[in-house]
Amino acid sequence: MKKLFAICLAVLLLAGCAKTETVTDREGNEVIVPTKIERIISTAPSNSEVLLGLGLGEFIVGVDKYTSEHPELDSEVTRFNFREPDVEVLIGLEPDIIFASGHNKVGDEDPYKLIKEAGIAVVYIPSSISIEGIYEDIEFMASLTGTEKAGEEMINEMMALVEEVKAIAQGIETQKTVYLEISPAPYIYTTGANTFQDELITLVGGINVFGDEESWISASEEVIIAKNPEVIITTVSGDTMVSDITVRPGWEVINAVMNNSVYQVESNPISRPSQNVVEAIKQLAEAIYPDLYEFE
Repeated sequence: MKKLFAICLAVLLLAGCAKTETVTDREGNEVIVPTKIERIISTAPSNSEVLLGLGLGEFIVGVDKYTSEHPELDSEVTRFNFREPDVEVLIGLEPDIIFASGHNKVGDEDPYKLIKEAGIAVVYIPSSISIEGIYEDIEFMASLTGTEKAGEEMINEMMALVEEVKAIAQGIETQKTVYLEISPAPYIYTTGANTFQDELITLVGGINVFGDEESWISASEEVIIAKNPEVIITTVSGDTMVSDITVRPGWEVINAVMNNSVYQVESNPISRPSQNVVEAIKQLAEAIYPDLYEFE
């Protein structure tokens, strides 16, 4: 405790000497942040991906344990628990700012309360449910870190791909129905409206068979069979996932299974709201409409 107090005091003294500004984070909180940011902690993989895309790898001193390895990220970077971070360790890293996620919270409890009290800026970025929201997340992080140009370029590249896909999708006369599985049997989960995954399916010209329901859905096998999707997409990793789906009892009558239209896409791009969602768009498009889409 004495060590923690000493670290907090040092941080407060340093913070008192730095120039600051007040910003509103993506959760709606007013936060005092330093105008010069050189030491960054990211508490979620999506935030880490954006920060690395902005060219800030050398400034990242801590990340959550789920953040992927990256050539611009120090291989010895401090990693910590996603929901139960070691406050003393994080304060000891003397960050200028922490980019936190809504997923870090358990209920209404703020795991970074003590860190905020130590005078360290913590900005929250809830998990965006739309492509537009991802653009805004990138713009926000770029504005705080002085990388506005890189952020603008990143967003423009994303927009260019989205417009390219939209142009092709508009010409699709008969849309295919799609079932997206994000958790396998026996605890099957899929996604409905008000998620960016649902938006991606619609973007490439598909129809989400659970698009009439909200958010994340626990789905029964009987309902999935009844919905009879023309395409099945799994985001679950594993060499046998596609074959596991095709041999489930009763699933042999589903059009997607009968027509060998069961595909696997990478989990990270379609589950993390970052600029890498463009890879998910490409993979979904090529899986659902292989004759219409082809990307380098």
